[in-house]
Amino acid sequence: MTGFLNIFKEEGVSSAFVTNRVKWLCRTPSGHMGTLDPLASGVLPVGVGNATRLFDYFSDKIKRYTARFRFGATTDTLDREGELTAGGRIPAEEEIIGALPLLTGEIEQIPPRYSAKSVNGKRGYELARAGKEFSLPAKKVRVEEIRLIGRTAPDEFEFSVTCGGGTYIRALARDLAAALGTNGYMSSLVRNASGIFTEETAVPLGKLTRENVGEYLIPTESVLPFPVLGEADPRIFNGVTVPCDAADGRYKLYSDGNFYGLAVVQNGFARAEKKLC
Repeated sequence: MTGFLNIFKEEGVSSAFVTNRVKWLCRTPSGHMGTLDPLASGVLPVGVGNATRLFDYFSDKIKRYTARFRFGATTDTLDREGELTAGGRIPAEEEIIGALPLLTGEIEQIPPRYSAKSVNGKRGYELARAGKEFSLPAKKVRVEEIRLIGRTAPDEFEFSVTCGGGTYIRALARDLAAALGTNGYMSSLVRNASGIFTEETAVPLGKLTRENVGEYLIPTESVLPFPVLGEADPRIFNGVTVPCDAADGRYKLYSDGNFYGLAVVQNGFARAEKKLC
């Protein structure tokens, strides 16, 4: 069994729990693309079987979120599950709208201390829980859009965020509050889309059984945004680099009408890059 399952992860369960359930349902090694914290819900694509070999090709995919930020306080984890550490004022809607451009485009973002980022071989959350002092370097992330949807409570506002992979929404809450001269944290999060996988087509984990899971499996080749390499020299399937008239780039490769994997064309030659069948 090979392909992708577009799971809608419910709040309160971990991404690892979802993946382990999929492994049991499919009786096949599986892995998720892009962790969702237990407090978050939404789209969690899970690769089944050889589809997990494609994760690198989706690392820069665009993601869409609906997030709620609470102002006037913050926590050590930058979300509602942490311990309150500081207070502050609650900004007006007009102030928030004025500050949003500061968090748009390519920005430098310091990951949350409670994250899976490694420091000398240890995860940030492990060091933070142990009370260790450490710092994480800033990294470049891209925020395509962050838009205020409206006020949901006296101290809480809802936002729509479109961003590239690797962006921490909790850190956006922290940085937006800092730009407004106060403190803030993320109070809820829903991932509405992860690349081509959307909330509208996602299936709740509880709906899947060993009998029906195959009906929801998305064929591997259907999620790849590459053209098909036509009539390749058959030697390509034996690891031979062969002459090719196609333009440079990455292609889907078929053998006798069956999806085989990926090929790369460069300077008039093609080679099989990834076998997926």
